[in-house]
Amino acid sequence: MSHTSDLIATDIDEYLARHERKELLRFITCGSVDDGKSTLIGRLLYDSKMIYEDHLKKLEQDSVKHGTTGGRFDPALLTDGLREEREQGITIDVAYRYFSTAARKFIIADTPGHEQYTRNMATGASTADLAIILIDARHGVLTQTRRHSFIVSLLGIKHVLVAINKMDLVDYREDVFDAIRAECMDFATRLDVPDLHFIPIAALHGDNVVDRSANMAWYQGPTLMGFLETVYIGSDRNLEDLRFPVQYVNRPNLDFRGYCGTIASGILRKGETIMALPSRKTTRIRSIVTFDGERDEAFAPQAVTVTLDDEIDVSRGDMLVRPGNVPRISDQFESIVIWMAESPMVPGRQYVFKHTTRTVTGTASAIRYRVDVNTLHRQDAPALGLNEIGRCRISVNQPIAYDGYRRNRGTGAFIIIDRITNGTVGAGMILDRATEQEGRPAWDEEPRGDETPSIANRVAADERAGRYAQRPATILLTGLTGAGKSTIAYALERRLFDAGRTCAVVCGKSLRRGLSKDLGYSSSERSENLRRGAEIARMLNDAGLICIAAFVAPEDDVRGKARTAIGEDRFLLVHVDAPIETCRERDEAGLYRRADEGLIAHFPGVSAPYERPANADMVLDTDRMPVEECVDRLIRLLVERGFFAE
Repeated sequence: MSHTSDLIATDIDEYLARHERKELLRFITCGSVDDGKSTLIGRLLYDSKMIYEDHLKKLEQDSVKHGTTGGRFDPALLTDGLREEREQGITIDVAYRYFSTAARKFIIADTPGHEQYTRNMATGASTADLAIILIDARHGVLTQTRRHSFIVSLLGIKHVLVAINKMDLVDYREDVFDAIRAECMDFATRLDVPDLHFIPIAALHGDNVVDRSANMAWYQGPTLMGFLETVYIGSDRNLEDLRFPVQYVNRPNLDFRGYCGTIASGILRKGETIMALPSRKTTRIRSIVTFDGERDEAFAPQAVTVTLDDEIDVSRGDMLVRPGNVPRISDQFESIVIWMAESPMVPGRQYVFKHTTRTVTGTASAIRYRVDVNTLHRQDAPALGLNEIGRCRISVNQPIAYDGYRRNRGTGAFIIIDRITNGTVGAGMILDRATEQEGRPAWDEEPRGDETPSIANRVAADERAGRYAQRPATILLTGLTGAGKSTIAYALERRLFDAGRTCAVVCGKSLRRGLSKDLGYSSSERSENLRRGAEIARMLNDAGLICIAAFVAPEDDVRGKARTAIGEDRFLLVHVDAPIETCRERDEAGLYRRADEGLIAHFPGVSAPYERPANADMVLDTDRMPVEECVDRLIRLLVERGFFAE
């Protein structure tokens, strides 16, 4: 399996030429502590005959002193190079190793499993084409396994191999492998992992690593090495969008001015027209210079020097693009941030942001939510702590040219640097969407589909009213968390349905599990959640239904916009009122307690205001009024307003 070839003895130049043309695969190994990452890499190198004899002899001696295999050869020592790593039997820093076979060249990043070294794992994954996630067959999927899987998905690694290790310790049982694979696949359905594979291995003994295992005849797939040699990565790089961040202006003499950098994506061609950002000046590429001479074209990720036909102003931090394919340029953007420092990330604090070759200062103007890596649920977060992952709105003092990370890893990523210590404290991936600051609130936006002719509805409103024996209406139940809005909404739906009415509930909490799962809990995001609910209510009303909407909707102005969107003649505003002490007693989820502790930001009644409706059509005091009485009153209100007859 090694790169050993007869050409070394007969034609060294041809051997080196072939070796240079081999495709390079970068991959990482990650997982929880003691899942066997270093052992797997050591076994790969050992079985592929990529260890020099003197190094192997030294490892055999170290195995007696530091090994965890009872004095036998310990492959893990090949990558655990720090003294502390060998003494503890763990990986602390990212260890990079290089090897090759007849098919490919490989660069491995062995990343740490301990939670406090998650930042090192993210560093190793940032340039990887493939990730190997190891799982100890005895323990199954652990929290750190889920965290690493989530980070791998966030970092846009398309190819993921789940290696279920230590199968020898569970007697090579197929049912253990199947159970772990099923759990992984269930978790992976909520991640963006387009290419997912599973292989059972025993890295210490070499089962299914390079050679097929005789102990697992039930497994018919490729070995781990076979998979690494054949996985297709040719289409992973973005060769469509030309992005050339300028790193250095090279001026060795009066007759040469070159712009040096690494092509982040796309293809540079001699003679083509390009645009420099942010100046937007256009010119043509005169030449593409490399160490080996001039070329007619170059592509990502090559490092080149470019000369231009015209003397336009281009400096470090600028970017060369094609005029018809320009990235987004803004001083605000949405991003997913992995925080890597002991001191938390808090909104408003100044940091340095390094994006491509450009360095700017700025802040996280808002932390929309953090992600629970076990459930992938979103939680309110006033700050991001060590190893936490959250969605943030970033505001910088100068516009930058960027793409969404999913489209372009080179221009869609950034790092965050502490201004005092100059240490890297976070890494971010830019989302391919505009921030709410970039335009008017969605309530005020004009529809973008006006150019498409509408199709007339063939069922008239009075026909629907005659069929259902009711006029459409929307009842917006608003109040503090714990006041009883959802309870009343579903009780009213039950009563109306039993009476033969056609109705539906639109609940703000349910909306956040689907249509509004991209929203947090800031004032503007609560407004957007209600706007989406109002649009659904309006469509239900157009279909002749009675809609019962349950939203906190803390701002009077936003409730007024919902009334306008749905229509004054079919909108009823009901304030579900209860003292905040009563709401706290009903709060089984502990939301008020978490808000008091500062763990939930923008919480109406605690850390954000709730504006009591001044023009409510009805007020329901749920502290004194049972649910059935509330429902009775709502039905009387509907009858009195003429929406249906008793």
